[in-house]
Amino acid sequence: MADLNKVFLIGNLTRDPECRYTPKGTPVGDLSLAINSSYRSQDGQVKDEVCFVEVVIWGRQAETCKEYLQKGSLIFVEGRLQMEQWETKEGEKRSRMRVRADRIQFLGKAKGSSQSTPVESSSTKTDTAFSSPEEPQAGDEEVPF
Repeated sequence: MADLNKVFLIGNLTRDPECRYTPKGTPVGDLSLAINSSYRSQDGQVKDEVCFVEVVIWGRQAETCKEYLQKGSLIFVEGRLQMEQWETKEGEKRSRMRVRADRIQFLGKAKGSSQSTPVESSSTKTDTAFSSPEEPQAGDEEVPF
């Protein structure tokens, strides 16, 4: 039996992307995504629903997202679910599930642009649009998000 952990999402950013650096200098970014959907209830009324998803992105893609995206930007995210666990300074155990992005594709217009052309964010390689971002280095995971 094989395991599968793959996520594909399209949604709008709920805030401007954040980017910071680990003690070893690896860029890490946080995105908050709103995914809207509609369905028809049993009584025939159309109901709207919003799902909010937190996304973490590593490497050059984090910097690219910070540079070109803003609140409201429409993006495509390809990645995997990741459980994070940590302990607070007060000794309380915390955990959360979020998406660890492998690829982000910009579907709307970039900051300050009047064009609405899809743009792909990938790692530092420019010869392929489907490059994986840098993996976190040992010790990089110690940064609580």
